[in-house]
Order: sequence, then structure tokens, then C-alpha cells
Amino acid sequence: MSGAMSRLNRVTNKGAEVVRRCLRVLRDDLWTGRADPLPPSVWLRWVPHGVVCLAAFGVLLGDAAQLADGGGLDIGSAFLIALAQAGAMVLALWRPVPAWWLSMAAMLVGQSAVRALMEADGHRFTWPWTAAGLVAHLFVLLLLALRVRPRVSLETLGLTVLATYVVEGLIGARNFQPTGVTAAVLFTVAVMFGIALRSRREARTALAQQTTLTAEERARRTLLEERSRIARELHDVVAHHMSVISIQAQVAPHLVQDPPEELKDNLAGIRQNAVQALTELRRVLDVLRSEQPAADGRRDAPGTAPHAPQPTLDRLEALVENTRAAGLTVTTEITGTRRPLPPGVELSAYRIAQEALSNVLRHAPGASARVALAYDPRGLRVEVVDTGATRAAPPSPGAGHGLLGMRERAVMLGGTLTAGPWSGGYRVEAYLPAAAPAGPAPDPAPDTQDGPA
Repeated sequence: MSGAMSRLNRVTNKGAEVVRRCLRVLRDDLWTGRADPLPPSVWLRWVPHGVVCLAAFGVLLGDAAQLADGGGLDIGSAFLIALAQAGAMVLALWRPVPAWWLSMAAMLVGQSAVRALMEADGHRFTWPWTAAGLVAHLFVLLLLALRVRPRVSLETLGLTVLATYVVEGLIGARNFQPTGVTAAVLFTVAVMFGIALRSRREARTALAQQTTLTAEERARRTLLEERSRIARELHDVVAHHMSVISIQAQVAPHLVQDPPEELKDNLAGIRQNAVQALTELRRVLDVLRSEQPAADGRRDAPGTAPHAPQPTLDRLEALVENTRAAGLTVTTEITGTRRPLPPGVELSAYRIAQEALSNVLRHAPGASARVALAYDPRGLRVEVVDTGATRAAPPSPGAGHGLLGMRERAVMLGGTLTAGPWSGGYRVEAYLPAAAPAGPAPDPAPDTQDGPA
């Protein structure tokens, strides 16, 4: 006997727990005033909203007349109940769950008032749903099913059918025209139709997102394939020729008996430049072959070969010496308090100076150049000025992208770059902020027509 009682207690406790969970789910789903507006139609824009408002106006007039004439209510009470039914339709366009509560409350209040009159004088009336009230609740359930999860739609449908059954089947009234079965069938059709439309819309949205992702993946794969092709061509052509130059420069002194020191130095410089170019080329190849290269070039991306440190202003003197060895007279000038700068600023300043000196070598033979670095509390100014060519420059195979690349480096850091003729020569000036400036950056010299690069 005690065992049977304990089992009964366990079953009872489990049943109570299930009921509590169900009530908790219903509370979370339905006890909310969350806004969930119906978006405008793609082609018809706000026409659906206008149709609902027009239908609500018809429900207001029809329900008020039906409750007053057929239900026997006074015109004020009939109007208030009809206004609640019509207002629920309009509210469902923005807040469908509160609109459902309002429609159910209007139905319960209306049937209670009409039932009292039916009990008193025995007149016959549609009950518990009036025709206009049934239409209003159909709109509410359809709009709700279009906007909320199917579970919530089924919960509201179940509670609506349950309330209709309780009012008509359990409470009942005298001499009424039942509308409960018709209402339950129509409500079920409306909710199923709304769920189907919502599922179709979600499926189309998911398909569009998948199509977009597929197109992005295809574009990314095409980009990676193109980068791999460029990397192969660079490796097979440029790297091969640079390696040949390096080897020939190393072997050349041994092919001449008692070569002069100047020749040895020049050949050593050629070999050193070739080796450095190969090192830079390998870094570029690593980036091209990497699926996710490091964004700033200073940190190795996962799965790539370790990168050599990127150049900074500490290597500016080596750059200047290398340029001097190529036959260009270069002087340097540093003003302000020299201090470590962010790696991006250091790298961009070095690359701008490197490209500007390369332009002088290519386009201004016989000129001399000056590299000036000016440190201030807010950033760094880089200036490269040459005195102009003393003889005609040979044709340059460059594509003219050097100045564009320098300007992009400066703009990427929030700085500026100007370039143009200057006192018979050419000047490149860049200002690179070292941190977020508190005010506008210093105004460099006016920009002029870019020279060749």
C-alpha cells in the first residue's frame, strides 16, 4: 500500500512539474508586449496596412450595429466592444500578441453582456462570436501567425478554441445560434495559412542568404586562385632572374684578373640588392599564398611561413647608404625629439622614403636628394626633395603607381601626402599622425601635379 502511494505521489509530482513548465512556456510566449511590426510589402508597400485599417473600420460599424440591434445592447456599450475588436485588428499590425489579448477580452465581455440579455428576455442571437467579431479575430490570428513563431501561433489558436468551447459548451446560454464550430474551423485555417506564408518567407530568406554566401565564397576562391597564379609567375620568372643576378654578381669578380676595388664594391652592392629583393619577394609570395594573410604585415598569419621583420626607420641609414652606392648623393636631416613610433607609421615612413629615392634614381639622373624627418608631438613629417635632373632620364618601365601607393599608405594612417615640382626639382612630403589627433593635422604644402613614378 505504501509503495503504491509513493508511486502515486511521484506521478503526481511529475504531472505538476509538467503543468508548471507548460504554464511557464505560455507565460514567456504570450505575456509580452513586444513590438513585431508587419513590414511593408515588396511590391504593394503600405497597401496591406491600408486594407487592414479599412477592414477594421467595417468591423467597427458592423459589430456595433449587430450588438445594438440584434444583441440588445445600448449603443454606447456596443460601440466600445466593437471599437475593441476593430482596434485589435489595427494593433496586430505592430503588436500581434497584445492584439490577440485585446480581441479575446472583447469577445468575452461582449458574450457576457449579450448572454445576460438573452437570459432575461429569451431573444435569439449568434453566440459566442458575432459575425464581425469573428472576422476581426481572423485578421488578428493571421497577422499574428505571419509575425511570430509557429509555436506561439498554435498556442494562441489552442487557447482561442478552448475559450470558445468553454463559453459555448460549458457555460452555454438560452436560445442562441452557435458559432463556435465555424469559428474554430476558420481560425485553424487562418493560423495554418499564416504559418505556411511565414515558413515560405523564411525559406526564401535563407535561400537568398545561402546564395549570397555561395557567391562570396566563389569570389573568394577566385581571388585565391588568382593570387596563387600571380605567386607562381613571380616565383618562376622574377625570383629566377633575381637569383641569376645574385649569382652572376658573386661570380663576376673571379672572372677578371686583379679586379679593382670599385668594381668589387659595385658588384657586392648589386648582389646585396638582389638578395634583399629576393627576401622581399619571398615575403610577398608568402602573403599571396596565404588564405588569411596578416592584416598589417607585422604578424604571421596562421599556417604561413614566418615573416622577416618589416623595415622601420632604424634602417633608414642603410637605405640611404644603399642609394648612395647606386650613384645618388643623399643627405639626411632629422629634427625634433626622435622616439619610437607605432609600427605602421615606421613602416609607411620607410616605404615612402624608399619609393621617393627610387623615383629620384629613375627620373632625375645627376640630381642630389635630401631626406628630412621632422618629429612633433602628434606625428612625423617625411620629406624627400631632389635638385632636379642634370641630364635626360632614360625611359622608365614603371606603371606610374608609385605616388599612388605612397598616398594610400599616408591616407590609411589618417595622414596626408603631397608631391610636385619644387625649386627646379621635385618634392614628396608626407605627414603621418602617430596617434589619434586632438585637432586637424598640420596642413602640408599644396598638392600639385604628380610626377612620374
